[in-house]
Amino acid sequence: FEAMNMAALWKLPIVFVCENNQYGMGTAKARSSANTDYFTRGVYIPGIKVDGMSVLAVRTAVAHAAAHCREGKGPFVLEMDTYRYHGHSMSDPGVTYRNRDEVSGVRRARDPVEGLKKIMLEHSLATPEELKALETKIRKEIDVAVEFAKKESSPAAAELYRDIYRSQDPHMFIRGPDLAASHGDQKWQPAS
Repeated sequence: FEAMNMAALWKLPIVFVCENNQYGMGTAKARSSANTDYFTRGVYIPGIKVDGMSVLAVRTAVAHAAAHCREGKGPFVLEMDTYRYHGHSMSDPGVTYRNRDEVSGVRRARDPVEGLKKIMLEHSLATPEELKALETKIRKEIDVAVEFAKKESSPAAAELYRDIYRSQDPHMFIRGPDLAASHGDQKWQPAS
């Protein structure tokens, strides 16, 4: 809460986003948190809960939060009520603390891509053929990008430290996960 506290004190234009996928690793939120209305935790920062599975709800909420910040009113919290279809990690199959019916039920009722397709079709914003063509085109783009990424060598470790700040001096010291992995000159000082 330190970042939220300082943002509120200094009225910084920050949108804090909490992605609430209903589980912390494999523990249901009600079993791991005394307050599951995460958007209220800041108390001193306004916030709202958003249907994070609705493209249009997310768009509207982000626009509202950004306007709040741009008007100089300080930070804003968005709790994105979403759902993760798979386990938390490679070691989590995601089926020990929930069943397949729950996962498929959420997918049927709230899938963001299918939900947006439905809206587009209902409002004649696209035809089924146009959506299918778009999906095919996107899948091809993804396949090309994946193949490109697989063929490329990993970037140099120094790339992790580039473009962190808008006007970043190349000699600026940025601490890595341990001191030996840091970048730049430890004696670097910003220009006055």
